[in-house]
Amino acid sequence: MNKNLLEQLVQARQAQRQMMNVSTDNKNKALQNIAKTLKEHIPDIIVENQKDIENAKKTGMSKAMMDRLFLNEERILSICDDVLKLIHLKDPVGEIVREIKRPNGLLIQQVRIPIGVFGIVYEARPNVTIDIACLCIKSGNVCLLKGGKEAIHSNRILVYYMQKALQDLLPVTSVQLIDYGGREMVDELIRAYGYVDVVVPRGGAGLIQHVVQNATVPVIETGAGNCHLYIDKEADMEKAIDISVNAKIQRPSVCNAIETILVHQDIAAKYLPLLYEQFQNCVEIRGDQSVQKYIPCQQVTREDYATEYDDYIVAIKVVQDVKEAVGHIAQYSTKHSEAIITENIQTADYFLSHVDSACVYHNASTRFSDGGEFGFGAELGISTQKLHARGPLGLQEMTSYQYKIYGNGQVRE
Repeated sequence: MNKNLLEQLVQARQAQRQMMNVSTDNKNKALQNIAKTLKEHIPDIIVENQKDIENAKKTGMSKAMMDRLFLNEERILSICDDVLKLIHLKDPVGEIVREIKRPNGLLIQQVRIPIGVFGIVYEARPNVTIDIACLCIKSGNVCLLKGGKEAIHSNRILVYYMQKALQDLLPVTSVQLIDYGGREMVDELIRAYGYVDVVVPRGGAGLIQHVVQNATVPVIETGAGNCHLYIDKEADMEKAIDISVNAKIQRPSVCNAIETILVHQDIAAKYLPLLYEQFQNCVEIRGDQSVQKYIPCQQVTREDYATEYDDYIVAIKVVQDVKEAVGHIAQYSTKHSEAIITENIQTADYFLSHVDSACVYHNASTRFSDGGEFGFGAELGISTQKLHARGPLGLQEMTSYQYKIYGNGQVRE
């Protein structure tokens, strides 16, 4: 194993043991200090972020992906506000989940505890560096951050100031950045069994699948978002257009943006021309032959239906009914977020109960699949699996539990 990584892993495990018993007051003071320190050094952070932006331009990064990388004063202040929101959320550590009094007098308590050391592998999103670190602090965990080379300058300065803010309050090594090595260092991190308790990949499908297929440490699979929007025949047209535009255009590079729109055949003639008016100058449309009857677009392929574009591209398909829409989603979805637009409650209930994704919506944009929007302060990621948690992962989802059993000399017969 790489000597530098081994040293960081040892430090992380040592910090984890200390973090188990840190008071809520100290955690909150640390979060307050992080927000304050970042605000005081906004110009320095922007200078380093611009280095990443310039490199991204040289390598031909897409406009949508560059938006994820970009930091300015407004965005940094927003990130700091999210940090402060965590202070007001309940500390999950020590919460008694359930309590059982046995006939023999034993008192059994199921109590939340931190999971331990998180290994986070992610791409060009410097805001993730702050979100993850602060969630870990509040939940009593430790994080080893392996961000992508695209955001290396941004991540270095953010972690530097966070560690500075932790001094005299928490172990500085509870937040660490792995800023060296490439894929080989990712592989060492995700195989550091005994040092790392769980790995969370955040990024494109390629990164996520690499981690899932190669890790020996438990993995929480997050992020891949091939999300769908179904426009039912009984949809309110104003809602349908507004939600379609929001879910695709507001921020297309994120995992909760839609990639495919499914349209009921009875409403296609009305909906598609209105959608085209909104999309024609900014979104590339790929549709089947039925779609092409109503609007000009490229021919869609099966590969398109399976693709998370993270860009200003959308696939559109005309379907016979809600059952065909659900079947299409079952075939192509990554089980992240799906939505139905309809005024028919029975149809909505059918969709919500038959679509097996982490988040299912009725008459609302999939862009709400977000820890902040769910009231969690921020998120570790959006889990697309079923164990141990699903959907936006907040403070509670970043804990495990132990059983504390109180007796008075009981022995088992």
